[in-house]
Amino acid sequence: MKMSRNAVAIACVLGVMGMTGASFAAVPLYRMFCQVTGFDGTVKKADKAPDVQLDETVLVRFDTNVRDLPMTFRAEQVSQRVRIGETGVAFFDVTNTSDKPISAKAAYNVVPERAGPYFQKLQCFCFDEQIIQPGQTMKFPVQYFVAPEMATDRESRGVTEITLSYTFYPTASFQQAANGAQTTPQGSGAAG
Repeated sequence: MKMSRNAVAIACVLGVMGMTGASFAAVPLYRMFCQVTGFDGTVKKADKAPDVQLDETVLVRFDTNVRDLPMTFRAEQVSQRVRIGETGVAFFDVTNTSDKPISAKAAYNVVPERAGPYFQKLQCFCFDEQIIQPGQTMKFPVQYFVAPEMATDRESRGVTEITLSYTFYPTASFQQAANGAQTTPQGSGAAG
């Protein structure tokens, strides 16, 4: 069976468009997959704390990093020892050291990766974009727990230390403002 040149050209164009669309969708789909499964050390968001607390404990360490932002970011505590299933609360301080507002978001992960599905957050500043005014210091809480199922999973059984790591990075709106670009707030049109 012979295909016409037009049919081959259309098939090629559709193939390229499909691959381009798949490449744009890959990152958000991967991020969503990781958040649902805890794959690659990604922390899951929980709706409620577990009803069961075990006698086993785990040491949770906190790591803070900043990427391309004029700010300081630190955990108020280096680590906390919590019982598996117990709700823990950690506090983080962020200070804008510049003379302009900062728009930033925190990315996070857990090490070892096999603990990722069981380290779950009830409340976290990392779920939302943060606006920090010039010279302002903000205190952010993180409410978390380690799910009791970790103690019976043969892959994660025996984990005694978990590191929760955050990296604050500039959002697109902060980068545009830093580059001098004018942005129009969503939902507002230009006057005509």
